[in-house]
Amino acid sequence: MNPSRDKVALITGASSGLGEAYARKLASQGYDLVLVARREERLSALSSELQADYPITAEVLVADLTRERDIKRVETTISDLDHIDILINNAGFGTTGTFAEVDLKGQLGMITLYVVAPTRLIRAALHKMEKGGSIINVASLGAFIKVPGNVTYCAAKSYLVVFSETLQIELKEKGIRVQALCPGFARTEFHGKMGGFDSSVVPKVLWMNPEDVVKESLKALEKGKVVCIPGLRNRIVFILARIGVSPFLLKLYHLQ
Repeated sequence: MNPSRDKVALITGASSGLGEAYARKLASQGYDLVLVARREERLSALSSELQADYPITAEVLVADLTRERDIKRVETTISDLDHIDILINNAGFGTTGTFAEVDLKGQLGMITLYVVAPTRLIRAALHKMEKGGSIINVASLGAFIKVPGNVTYCAAKSYLVVFSETLQIELKEKGIRVQALCPGFARTEFHGKMGGFDSSVVPKVLWMNPEDVVKESLKALEKGKVVCIPGLRNRIVFILARIGVSPFLLKLYHLQ
């Protein structure tokens, strides 16, 4: 990809949910896009729509970031760019079940997707951010709440938060902003694909639309906030988690 415009963003997990919402928002702001996800049909449809609606380019890159060869392909794509202004690590999936019983292959894939892939893509992107840029790592409110049945997920998301906070300290003087976005329940396809998860038991007040999450994320990025917890209720949950009110939170989330 040889973008002719000034602003370029690469988004993983761009075929739906938060990734799609980021793509739509950034396209409206004039960013050329590299859209990365597993579902080619969904990506192509989104790419065509955005290019029809806005004077931008939107390249499609089909990749499964639990696979080594696909991570390398995205790294190569980044290396081939003249520059990159925003990298959004959003690809993800979830599972439910106790750690000892849930499929091990899936858990290792989750670690690759949430830990290995973002780490490698960020390293590749930093070489293309000599004039500054932004990195958004989509973590989760689960990074702060110890949720039985989601052991690997919570641990991996915690990595993204600590990694983002520490990396921002290193990059502070280089004009590169880093954010760990920690949403609670967002109305995306994510929870619907988790076997055994009944979204109907979650109180309606805890759900947010992906567009609202993205709006808060980008606003916080402009303000230089490293950890962004969108939604007042989610920020209250975060405070309760910090002071150790775990039993209450587990009951609130209908997890115990």
